[in-house]
Amino acid sequence: MNIRKQSRLRRAAKTRAKIKQLGAEKGTARLVVNRSSRHIYVQVVAPKDGKVLAQASSLELRAESVDGGKIAAAKKVGALLGDRAKQAGVKAVACDRSGFKYHGRVAALVDAAREAGVEV
Repeated sequence: MNIRKQSRLRRAAKTRAKIKQLGAEKGTARLVVNRSSRHIYVQVVAPKDGKVLAQASSLELRAESVDGGKIAAAKKVGALLGDRAKQAGVKAVACDRSGFKYHGRVAALVDAAREAGVEV
């Protein structure tokens, strides 16, 4: 495993430990973000049993053309997830960015989820 992936996984472990501690105290769901070179995936996970309450990905947007590239697609995915999370009854989530920097596509996705009405 290369050093960049090791560093990302180390950051992810630290973040998840903090979120798990806070989630146990407050019962907050997690917004888990994962990205690849082409797509971005996001899930809302229940705090106690780990079940997926809502999910969205840029794979769902293949049918419609997304102008503006990957960041525009991430914004659409965030808005879609925000709507689905509200339908599932989730009001607040903690952002688990899986060790990725809060920058670019990840930031666009989370900001779009906030605008859709989910408290992040």
